[in-house]
Amino acid sequence: MSDGPLRDLRVVELAGIGPGPFAAMLLADLGADVVRIDRPGPGSPIAPPADGDLTNRGKRSVAADLKTPEGVEVVLALAERAQVLIEGFRPGVAERLGVGPETVLARNPALVYGRMTGWGQDGPLAASAGHDITYLARTGALHAIGRAGGPPQVPVNLLGDYGGGALYLVVGVLAAVHAAKVTGRGQVVDAAIVDGTAHLSMIVHSLLAAGLWRDARGVNLLDTGAPFYDVYRTADDRYVAVGALEPQFFADLVTRLGLTDLPEQFDVPRWPQLRARLAAAFLDKTRDEWAAVFDGTDACVAPVLSLAEAPADAHLAARGTFVTAGGVTQPAPAPRFTTPPTLSPPDPPAPPSGRPDRAPLGAPPRPGQDTAEVLADWGIR
Repeated sequence: MSDGPLRDLRVVELAGIGPGPFAAMLLADLGADVVRIDRPGPGSPIAPPADGDLTNRGKRSVAADLKTPEGVEVVLALAERAQVLIEGFRPGVAERLGVGPETVLARNPALVYGRMTGWGQDGPLAASAGHDITYLARTGALHAIGRAGGPPQVPVNLLGDYGGGALYLVVGVLAAVHAAKVTGRGQVVDAAIVDGTAHLSMIVHSLLAAGLWRDARGVNLLDTGAPFYDVYRTADDRYVAVGALEPQFFADLVTRLGLTDLPEQFDVPRWPQLRARLAAAFLDKTRDEWAAVFDGTDACVAPVLSLAEAPADAHLAARGTFVTAGGVTQPAPAPRFTTPPTLSPPDPPAPPSGRPDRAPLGAPPRPGQDTAEVLADWGIR
């Protein structure tokens, strides 16, 4: 059992894909006892097998067929002993299965019932299918991402599913858990990706209202419109990222590039000329040569690393940002706490002295592998 900051929290997760499992994984990373309810039959064709899905790490799995009274009773019995239940079905599905909020809260009035959807529990599109890309499209976020004159660019599914979805579900669940401790009453948390993504765009709406942002792609300070906030190709056909927004950082950038007689940094009409000078300069060296030039400086230049390269980055390696558990390299739990858990470390050597330890990640379980153990632990059988 973990002794992380959420070590006293019991969570029931109804198996799904995407942001719901990620939210439950984050709670498990923080020490919660997360029990995933896996249904019989094959998993989703667009997701890894359950026991190879890293978002299932740190959880235990109970097999229950929600299409049977026995399976429903297992879920209700677990929910009766939990503080949180998370589901990611379309609106109305959990109710039809017999595990909707009204039924569950009747058994456990203090429970927090977390609902993860794309469109939300109500509204004209609530019952419609969707994915990250379609949720972003309606919030305006997708419109804002991309280069001038080009189409919107898809930010993988990090912005909607995980930023606007999973993280907002976790915030909502933990807030409701806190309220339940004070009032003794649970509640339903309606976490919709469209709501969270819109909320994430607050700063852009603020700049837009102030006249400091144009409602177009690739023409603003933070969307590749500014030549000092962009990516540049290097001599080896790789890239570096430049974020030299402040004048002192821009001055450091151009000094280390060896450039003189440049247009003024905020002379917007001359940004095309400035961009051309920067682009030509970065073609003089390889990505890693430029990384060495700018290493440890305030010029705000970083190599664009691949997913495979990132774990070996000197800074990330020093912090233990990635770990290896079960033979698989993966992002380590975040954030960190000043009082570390006293737990055995993952596969590699223990973290350097002075750096907080992390809870062991645990391999993702096979569906149903922990059924007997969990039911005994939770006092059901």
